[in-house]
Amino acid sequence: MNTFTKLSKRFLIAAMLLLAVVTVKAQEEESSFSLSGSVDTYFRTNLNAANYTDFDDDGVKEIQAPGSSFANLPGFSLGMVNLIAAYEGEKVGFVGDLVFGPRGADAVFGSAPALNIVNQLYVYWNVSDALTITAGNFNTFLGYEVISPSANFNYSTSYMFSYGPFSHSGVKADISAGDVSFMVGVFNPTDATDFNPSGEYLGGAQIGYGGAYLNFLFDDEFFQADLTAGWDLSESFYLGVNATSASDNFFGAALYLQNSFSDAFSMGLRGEYFSDKGVGVLTTDESIIDLTLSANYTVGSLTLIPEVRLDSFSEDDVVVTEFNSPTDFKTGSSLSSFVIAAVYSF
Repeated sequence: MNTFTKLSKRFLIAAMLLLAVVTVKAQEEESSFSLSGSVDTYFRTNLNAANYTDFDDDGVKEIQAPGSSFANLPGFSLGMVNLIAAYEGEKVGFVGDLVFGPRGADAVFGSAPALNIVNQLYVYWNVSDALTITAGNFNTFLGYEVISPSANFNYSTSYMFSYGPFSHSGVKADISAGDVSFMVGVFNPTDATDFNPSGEYLGGAQIGYGGAYLNFLFDDEFFQADLTAGWDLSESFYLGVNATSASDNFFGAALYLQNSFSDAFSMGLRGEYFSDKGVGVLTTDESIIDLTLSANYTVGSLTLIPEVRLDSFSEDDVVVTEFNSPTDFKTGSSLSSFVIAAVYSF
């Protein structure tokens, strides 16, 4: 057992003893129950390439799409139903976040089959105005984008989000010190949401100030540093930034530029550079430039998101631009695609 794992277990025991008083506190206060979430669906097609290939000539078609997560099925496709139940009090509460559909299944891929609808499940205790303790399964604190499409401007996702962690199970402490915030935590291996399959643990930390957050995830053999920031540069223009580096796996950076033209209509551009050093999107030594132009048009609680995306790969001949048969096809190094999504939030 390594040194970090031994210290992690001691931290976990102390934190769980501290959380044991939550049930007593819950009886001393009034709480409020809420139900929220979203439903999303979309249409997707490639603009410069075949949507399907069949190089084995066996009738089993392979789908061509960007190597990022979600929004990569052809034709009329389903996203997910997201149901979030929360019971919030002045001191204690819980969140139960359930997902149903292809996007949800991809998000909780590390869960056991019987639990593959649980996106988040955690309890928390506001010990004071400056300290909150959270235990359970919660979405990652790294990265700019999130699993729920209702909280992202772009409907498709970045490579950094797709190959970074989705969720953590463990315990964390969020600390507020005026304009500065801190978080420290101990977690199961990344995306091992139901239980710890290996007996090893990861440490997590965050420092926040002025709309910027510096995040860390680490153990004895792994280290990821991640910067996420966002600022309103004017009443209508917003700038978001994300940069990350994960040991020998990948590194990248992205800018998010968004402008609101009215209360109902806005447009945004995501420009991302992703260097693959071990993930294997296509190979294990390549780079990708992702340019995604999205519009958001809101009608009540419904948001329509038309989106044009260009993925340019450093490797040649990795995209099948035209497919007629296993011996009759053309290739290229970029993939352009179109998506129009409908996201209803409640």
